[in-house]
Amino acid sequence: MENVILVVHLILAICLIGVVLLQRSEGGGLGMGGGGGAMTGRQAATALGKITWIFAIAFLATSLTLTIIAAQNSSGGSVLDRIGAAPAESSEDTAVPALPGDGPLLPPAETDAPLVPPRAD
Repeated sequence: MENVILVVHLILAICLIGVVLLQRSEGGGLGMGGGGGAMTGRQAATALGKITWIFAIAFLATSLTLTIIAAQNSSGGSVLDRIGAAPAESSEDTAVPALPGDGPLLPPAETDAPLVPPRAD
């Protein structure tokens, strides 16, 4: 069920992008460009405008549906409960393998200068 809604959601997103890109630019979005006419409070509803609203409402509906499904699936417990493994306890018996070239640890530097590796002559 979740996969079907996700596929519909992706198709709606692509359709919404396509319909928005097909619409004619009015040029008044950020105050740039010339409108050429008086700005009215109400514009004629075109077919592309109606389709844009339908796709936008369906996109929001699928978004909310996917959010609700994800919330229901995650309420079961923690990730460790789902995989059935207990967290690893640290003990002194656990040996950490040494990296090649690990030598004795040096004391912290007395200055704030960055550490520089020795020159290989």
